[in-house]
Amino acid sequence: MALSSVNKFALRLLKDFRPGLLAPALTNTNLDIVRHRRTKHFNPKFRQLRKLKVIKVKLPKFNENTDDLTEEEIRSKMKERGMLPPRPWIENQYFISSTGGIFEPYVPPEGDGKVSPVSAQGAKQKLQFLEKKTKTMMAIRKIRSFEEEFDTPTFCKLAENIYIKAHECMMSRDEEEVIKYVTETAYPEILNNIANKTIRWKFLKNIELPRVAHARCTDVITKENIFAQITVRFHSQQVLAVYDRFGRLLHGSEIIAKDVLEYVVFEKHLANEYGVWRIHGKIIPDWLPRRDATLLTHKLPSTSETGVNTKKADTVVAQPSESETVTT
Repeated sequence: MALSSVNKFALRLLKDFRPGLLAPALTNTNLDIVRHRRTKHFNPKFRQLRKLKVIKVKLPKFNENTDDLTEEEIRSKMKERGMLPPRPWIENQYFISSTGGIFEPYVPPEGDGKVSPVSAQGAKQKLQFLEKKTKTMMAIRKIRSFEEEFDTPTFCKLAENIYIKAHECMMSRDEEEVIKYVTETAYPEILNNIANKTIRWKFLKNIELPRVAHARCTDVITKENIFAQITVRFHSQQVLAVYDRFGRLLHGSEIIAKDVLEYVVFEKHLANEYGVWRIHGKIIPDWLPRRDATLLTHKLPSTSETGVNTKKADTVVAQPSESETVTT
């Protein structure tokens, strides 16, 4: 405001200026003030192209009252703006790549792998296996309706390869590669409690060839959305050793090999054209005795926390690790 008043005052002075002694010098002076645009481009050659760069957008009327409009007017306005009509329900797309658990889980016979098939208990186990074989054969027939070249011996070799690859990814903590061999249900379970630990695992040989012990198929939400689960019996010789972050052995041994009997469940989304067989879980029977918990490594409390002088204990326990005072 003050600047505009000053400009007006300067213009008035120039108009009312009466030259005296300086009249010969101001005879040809033009007193008209011309305003110039300082943002104008110096080269008007591409003026039309610069004009075409600017697109005039028709903004919607945000303060428009839609209550007074009819349904046909609202429909035409939404069609003009490219908007879909609102729906009274909310739909979210989701994809079910695996089931939440093991349906109809296989119950391993007690003493499996130790009982001789010639004994009475071994013969009883064989008879129970034959009784449950009917549903398994029907499930395999269902799988063959989606996979024409499905063969049980070939699948056992594939399952063994998936089993080894999944454990190698777990040993190397490869979180991106392990999802190719385990389902989304088993993914958090296989990576649970491996932080700050070093795992040494090795598959040595098969004591018995892997065989299909159980097979089931089920549908999810719709009858066409079918999932298949196959339980494979592995009786092999393996080496496992788990070390904590200080290098102390928590479980197993890298020298002693042990016989391992496991029932591993493999799952595949049959309705998905690109579905693959992956590990879905392991069956742990109820009759299996509970294992003893491994001894964990803890830090000794400081003197200020307990009020007890632990300097003597520190010198004894801190021999394996020079950086921290720990005990097992």
